[in-house]
Amino acid sequence: MALARVVTFEGVSKDRMQEMDREMREGEPPEGFPQSELVVLHDPEAEKSLVIVFFESEEDYRKGDEILSAMPADETPGRRTSVARYDVATRMTS
Repeated sequence: MALARVVTFEGVSKDRMQEMDREMREGEPPEGFPQSELVVLHDPEAEKSLVIVFFESEEDYRKGDEILSAMPADETPGRRTSVARYDVATRMTS
């Protein structure tokens, strides 16, 4: 079963989100980071962001969570306010 790491951030300006988007598209994942899917949602008026990373296994989640939790604050969109783990019950694209 897939797992999702869901993180909320505050203090995420539109400019910062654009900068993060560019960095993520042009850069490489951190060394050792397992294959995953990333979804980033942003509310520019409230300056809040929700980041969801989907992992395909428990081992990948554990490794990804360890790497992401160790990231310096200047490499994140804003001030991290919560981190939660979810089982992915349904996942669809159309």
